[in-house]
Amino acid sequence: MTRILVIGGGIAGTATAMALHKAGFDVTAYEAHPDTAEDIGAFLTLASNGMRALAQLGASDAVTSIGFPLPSMRVLDGQGTEVARVPLGEAGNAQLRYRCLRRGELNAALQGEAVRRGIRVAHGARLVSVEAGPDQVTARFADGRVATGDLLIGADGLHSTVRRAFAPDTVPVYAGQSVFYGYTRTAAVTADTGHLTMVRGSTGTFGYAVSPAGETYWFARVSGPALPAGQLAHPTPHHWREHLVELLRQDATPAADIVASSSDGIMATNATEIPPGTPWRSGRTLIIGDAAHAASPATGQGASMALEDAVILAKALRDAPDPENAFSLYETCRRPRVEHNTTVSGQISRGTRTPPRDAGRTPPPQRPGDDTLAAQLDWHDVLRPAVAGDGA
Repeated sequence: MTRILVIGGGIAGTATAMALHKAGFDVTAYEAHPDTAEDIGAFLTLASNGMRALAQLGASDAVTSIGFPLPSMRVLDGQGTEVARVPLGEAGNAQLRYRCLRRGELNAALQGEAVRRGIRVAHGARLVSVEAGPDQVTARFADGRVATGDLLIGADGLHSTVRRAFAPDTVPVYAGQSVFYGYTRTAAVTADTGHLTMVRGSTGTFGYAVSPAGETYWFARVSGPALPAGQLAHPTPHHWREHLVELLRQDATPAADIVASSSDGIMATNATEIPPGTPWRSGRTLIIGDAAHAASPATGQGASMALEDAVILAKALRDAPDPENAFSLYETCRRPRVEHNTTVSGQISRGTRTPPRDAGRTPPPQRPGDDTLAAQLDWHDVLRPAVAGDGA
């Protein structure tokens, strides 16, 4: 049986481990963090395409037991007036509705499901090097552990150690916006449940969703210089809150009051992307998820794209005659779609592309291969790349 090492136990890595296990491979996931609590404070949305990928893995129940659905989106202008209300994704299918979740809870749910299926998830395993051989690949970890497999999949995020082993010149690029996340239970918007609200203000992009329990999840994307590394390493939530409130007060929307009512649990990061054209593979090693195609969060597709990766990679390895052909098939299927998403998302973050007037964020990318995405994700179909012109 082919033995596969998956480096990274986040969304991409754990989903990939489950997909490979379903395809009949012997797989172990190695996670640097000692538990499942990585980035537990931040939240994300899973789009319908991501939920479809989870359904193909039989993991829908594990995820729909946490977070809350977002069947629709409304858009407010700078005066706080609703200018649009549209369904989100496949809102009519309860299993495929957009879903809002805390990242740490999603990680924990996926890892718990993987362990329930008998998949090995090794924590506290921080990768330090990858050694490629003609027939095997070896991973060495900071605590002295060594693992050898037939293939190695790098799902170790933006600053991937796996990627650095064969593409050391690839450097993540700032996409033009700082991104802030927070929560509050005291904002005067608790009736706004059941949808994502996007605020089209004059100073940045703001969005919020209210959970059934009355907690408001919010984010703000603000253009300008990147936040200094020192501020990110040593957060100053009180300063960030004051800065955001001052900016958001320039518009007559709920955004400023939502931020003002938030605690010091405000988080911040810089929107960052991996340049298109980055190498994804070398010999028996392949990178997926953010390690390969991180995008700014403007399209809200990062986690969903990673879940797509998991299913399509497992199908490629299942259906192709050998790993080289499998990796090639995977890349042919994935690169046009994910790199289009990176480009569109980066254009929105940099202000060089305007979102549609009837939506607050760009819908999932429509490019060659997108019309066949459902077939590519369908576990029972043989994996095939899109035909020429499909999805154009």
